[in-house]
Amino acid sequence: MSYTLAFSATEPAQLWAEAADAAEALVAGEPDGIANMANLAALIWQAIPDLNWAGFYRFDGTELVLGPFQGKAACIRIPLDKGVCGGAARLRETQRVEDVHAFPGHIACDADSRSELVVPIVADGRLIGVLDLDSPTLARFTADDQAGAEALVARIASALAA
Repeated sequence: MSYTLAFSATEPAQLWAEAADAAEALVAGEPDGIANMANLAALIWQAIPDLNWAGFYRFDGTELVLGPFQGKAACIRIPLDKGVCGGAARLRETQRVEDVHAFPGHIACDADSRSELVVPIVADGRLIGVLDLDSPTLARFTADDQAGAEALVARIASALAA
């Protein structure tokens, strides 16, 4: 099967809406959560500008474990009491950090990252993992980016659980 992904929006809210529509189409009928994460990491990497890392950390019942991503090599395991990703998973709340270097306990997998957006993935009340987006630009992620990423994750969370 061939996928042609084209994104025409320039405003964040509309761009995320287009990405969410494409994400839903990509995961439709595919039962493998890791395969779906891989395609979604690639989709987000293509759709959302000014990222230097886009991907997933999966919750193994104890800690977050690196999943499919686009970008430089990354930290493999993240305890729930460490970093932006661990906080998002532990609290089950999105973390939008304007300056990761000012975030207490930030885990610097890539020294070029300046801002971060992490959305917890919950399906049927169970923590699946997190969607992690990093940017080399300070304060890159807006409230529209947060709302868009949260809406995308809500639409496809169950497809990432398998």
